[in-house]
Amino acid sequence: MDTYLPPLLPEIQFDLLPKTEDALRAIFEIKRNAMEQHIIKQWGWDDDVQTQIHKRHFETKPFYNINRKGECVGVVSFLTAKDHVRFGEFYLLDQYRGNGLGTRILRHCLSIADEKGLPVKLEYLKWNPVGNLYRRHGFAQVGQSDIHYFMERPSGRF
Repeated sequence: MDTYLPPLLPEIQFDLLPKTEDALRAIFEIKRNAMEQHIIKQWGWDDDVQTQIHKRHFETKPFYNINRKGECVGVVSFLTAKDHVRFGEFYLLDQYRGNGLGTRILRHCLSIADEKGLPVKLEYLKWNPVGNLYRRHGFAQVGQSDIHYFMERPSGRF
């Protein structure tokens, strides 16, 4: 599995985060900023529950700080496996949403998958409006659970 995410020139770097408590807490706060409003709609926000969920994800996925001109603007998990790319845990801080930055980062990640000839897989909460972004970029629903939609985008669609 490949855990390298090349920069998005000219101004965005992706820094692989170490598996430390400090990194876990930092990512959790970015997740809270981006997701709390969506999670509250369904369950309310319980720090203990959300911390445990986040810790499981953190232990099994590579996370990258998204740094724009030296400032952290969010995080993303990106993993190249043998037969697909896994994209997820994509959280931008509030002040960086709605200006095209998320679209640029998604397109960058999709272009990496296309260069490798691999499909991209992801999942998101059913009531999170981010699904519109993914559909606009060629993702189709391939399954669902009680709370998630599972999507995939074939390689070469971009």
